[in-house]
Amino acid sequence: MSDNTASDAASNAYEFSVSELAQSLKRTIEDTYGHVRVRGELGRVTIAKSGHCYLDIKDEKAVINSIIWKGTMNRLAMRPEEGMEVIVEGRLSTYPGRSNYQLIIEKLELAGEGALMALFEKRKKMFAAEGLFAAERKRDLPFMPQVIGVVTSPTGAVIRDILHRIEDRFPAHVILWPVLVQGDKAAEQIAGAITGFNHADGFPRPDVLIVGRGGGSLEDLWCFNEEVVVRAAANSAIPIISAVGHETDWTLVDYVVDYRAPTPTGAAEVAVPVLHEWLTTIEDYGVRLRRGLGRSVTEKKTKLSASRLPRLENLLAVPRQRLDVAGAKLGTPGRLLESARQKLASLKLPRPSRIFDPAARRLELAKTRLRPADIQKQISVTQDRLKLFGGRADRVMSARLERLDDRLKRASGLLEAYSYQGVLKRGYALVTDEAGKVIRSKDTPDSGDAVTLTFADGDRAAVIGGGSVKSKPKTPKPAKKLATGQGDLF
Repeated sequence: MSDNTASDAASNAYEFSVSELAQSLKRTIEDTYGHVRVRGELGRVTIAKSGHCYLDIKDEKAVINSIIWKGTMNRLAMRPEEGMEVIVEGRLSTYPGRSNYQLIIEKLELAGEGALMALFEKRKKMFAAEGLFAAERKRDLPFMPQVIGVVTSPTGAVIRDILHRIEDRFPAHVILWPVLVQGDKAAEQIAGAITGFNHADGFPRPDVLIVGRGGGSLEDLWCFNEEVVVRAAANSAIPIISAVGHETDWTLVDYVVDYRAPTPTGAAEVAVPVLHEWLTTIEDYGVRLRRGLGRSVTEKKTKLSASRLPRLENLLAVPRQRLDVAGAKLGTPGRLLESARQKLASLKLPRPSRIFDPAARRLELAKTRLRPADIQKQISVTQDRLKLFGGRADRVMSARLERLDDRLKRASGLLEAYSYQGVLKRGYALVTDEAGKVIRSKDTPDSGDAVTLTFADGDRAAVIGGGSVKSKPKTPKPAKKLATGQGDLF
């Protein structure tokens, strides 16, 4: 009974194909878990070329394969990263081709503000370790920018506040680069705007950039914490002012820019000076300058009037005396003319027969051309030439004497360096025999020979005593008395 009954029951069961069973399981799981909310930590995160994101959600005991379709990825407020603690919403489905189930994510958010702050601190440490927050990287803002670039939303209150404040303080040319300031695409647009301003093409390149948005939660401002935005700001060649959120809101962009303003209005105040204040300052400088110049001119006039200027006669007295002395040396034109006439009279006049001789005619013409003014001019030119030649001769003679003096000093130095007198001054003595011949060896003189010792300050007579032993000893000679006195034995 039991065996037959079991056999009949088995033969009456419905036979599923593999695909039918897989699809049945898929429908059952999707109907049962059509909407789920899961909390966990992101493990493997891979973004395919198609734009889909494949990732794992895990905890201490289990792992669920998950997927985020491309369209959902574009709507996410933040980009998923490995290690993030998140809360996801979606539906559970299966993949029949591999007989596994997967979670299709439709919404992703960080698991509370604590997880956001943990990720914020992690990225902050990473950028700080790279030196992006170093104080030496900060640049001075331009004092009076002509063009200001603004990266923000075109519809928010931020751009209106910035334009109004700049117009009130110091009107300048403002260029707006409209971007999203919240959402998944916001980070790429903000980074692209900063890069675009640095590579300005078809519009003026700004002197300074303002990157900002209004206040919001940490999640709303998260796009300014993305790596792509931080690195774009760090690589900017244009100084940047950040104005993100309120004064208490800090993002990673605030640490890397050149100046952080508490509000967008504060950013506009930092970017430009106050025009009417500078006009007042310049006017005050002008008044002070005019007053200073006036006082200086008055003081000079007072000093000039107080000083006693010399009389014109006293100033011209010395030049007049010099002129009189020079005139006395030159002589009067009448004297010069009389001297010339005497010389002319002493000349032998030609005979009447030679009056028509060309040479004699030229001589007569030359005599008639002699005028006092010409003679005075000739004397002046000759004196100038004599003074010129005398000055040149003095300079040449002085230079030659200096050269000869240098040569003499060098020769004297060499003579003194090579002279034996210099050696004697250092403690040596020159030994000579009676004939005045220099003794160069200890074996040359015999015992009892008279010698002369020459020191630096004079001569001294001496006698050789205790000479060296030779093969044929000689009878020692008696010491002689020299004119300089009795010799010393040594």
